[in-house]
Amino acid sequence: MENAVKRIGVLTSGGDAPGMNAAVRAVVRAAIYRNIDCIGIRRGYSGLINGDFVKLSADSVAHIINRGGTMLYTARSEDFRSVEGQKKAAATCKLLGLEGIVAIGGDGTFRGLVELSKQGISVVGIPATIDNDITCTDYTIGFDTAANTAVEAIDRLRDTMQSHERCSVVEVMGRNAGHLALYVGLATGATAVLVPEKPLDFDHDVVARIRQARLAGKTHFMIIVAEGAGSGIEIGKGIHEELGLDPRVTILGHIQRGGTPSARDRVMATRMGYHAVCALAEGKTNRVICAQHGKMVDYDINEALKMKKGINEQQYEVLLAMTGIDE
Repeated sequence: MENAVKRIGVLTSGGDAPGMNAAVRAVVRAAIYRNIDCIGIRRGYSGLINGDFVKLSADSVAHIINRGGTMLYTARSEDFRSVEGQKKAAATCKLLGLEGIVAIGGDGTFRGLVELSKQGISVVGIPATIDNDITCTDYTIGFDTAANTAVEAIDRLRDTMQSHERCSVVEVMGRNAGHLALYVGLATGATAVLVPEKPLDFDHDVVARIRQARLAGKTHFMIIVAEGAGSGIEIGKGIHEELGLDPRVTILGHIQRGGTPSARDRVMATRMGYHAVCALAEGKTNRVICAQHGKMVDYDINEALKMKKGINEQQYEVLLAMTGIDE
């Protein structure tokens, strides 16, 4: 196999996501398979600026496919936002002989790659975020594990809510996207799901749904709130004021970002890592690896960042049917 590069670096940046380690492992082993040296950059772009690196081998990434978090650590770098910081990062690449960089993360990570490429470094991005908000790909590493973690927690909450005939408000992560909340809401049979993509009408979206559920004979209610749609605490207060219920509010928070990655996340991360190395080996740059209709493709990062990803309208339609409320 003829390669366009002889040595590459791999880093993880931004928020961690289950499956990042599997992606690092795949990048390292795919590189070795193609006779390409692989250097791990620790602490994201900050490590690239400061020369915080470790040479990776097949043995060094053994037994990490099942581990959550990231063995390379992750951090957000203010210094990298400046042209001076970007030049320092490029200088580290040149010093180490890195002809390409694979970065695993979300939108912010990809924007960093665009700036790094302006300094003459070949770059490829792998989408990893529990928010699943990268437009060009059907799936991002970490989403499935985060959803399963949230579902398990909500199932446990439901047991106690049923026992005490109470209302539960659960705030899930997702930043400014409601993909995780919608998916989890469908999986748990929630009474209502609030997502930032749909303007909130409290009377219609919360009060009416709880009231209809009560009239149907239910005595416990589960409200899922995406963090970008509002505060779970404020939603709980509104329910108390309007309906006289005493909701219990649970903010799942960063528990959703940890834990052993699911089989789906491990497989997707492995496939994406392999294709990222293939792209660099073929001389490509400014690409992001995407899953589309079951296949791996690559897009220009600049084009990918311009795309907008709305809520899955089919899933939302199903949700409305399940809650018995017609728009």
